[in-house]
Amino acid sequence: MNQPVQKNTLYVGGLSEEVDEKILHAAFVPFGEVKDVKTPLDQATQKHRSFGFVTFLEREDAAAAMDNMDGAELFGRVLTVNYAFPERIKGGEQGWAAQPIWADADTWFERQQQEEEMKRLQAEHSAAMKEAEKLHREKVAAEKDGEKEEADPMAAAEAQAVKQSS
Repeated sequence: MNQPVQKNTLYVGGLSEEVDEKILHAAFVPFGEVKDVKTPLDQATQKHRSFGFVTFLEREDAAAAMDNMDGAELFGRVLTVNYAFPERIKGGEQGWAAQPIWADADTWFERQQQEEEMKRLQAEHSAAMKEAEKLHREKVAAEKDGEKEEADPMAAAEAQAVKQSS
């Protein structure tokens, strides 16, 4: 997973249930001006999921906060502080990507055109095969009819007799 890290956004793991965005902001503001604090919520419980993100205006402030707060204790819990990876959003060809869903729109349209062309070629091939099969059946039926006429010795003798009498 080679995603570039965001040098001014920190991942803060190991948060206690009591910690909210205000407390997290207060814990990190001594290291520099905090631009944003997020604690993603669990959809079922509507409580944060024991981690959050703190974004600083300056990279140097984020580095100082990471150096000082990684392994520090907050509300009885030891924090894990690292640089954050870019937010992943649904989309892209891999299912999840660090790009919006429309980023691969051009390749999607190309794939759609290729798929339509493939369907058209398969339909043409199928029609050609059906026509060839029909012609083959007619030829086999004609050959069987020809064999029946030649195989009847009485009809052959009668035809020969008619020829000789004329």
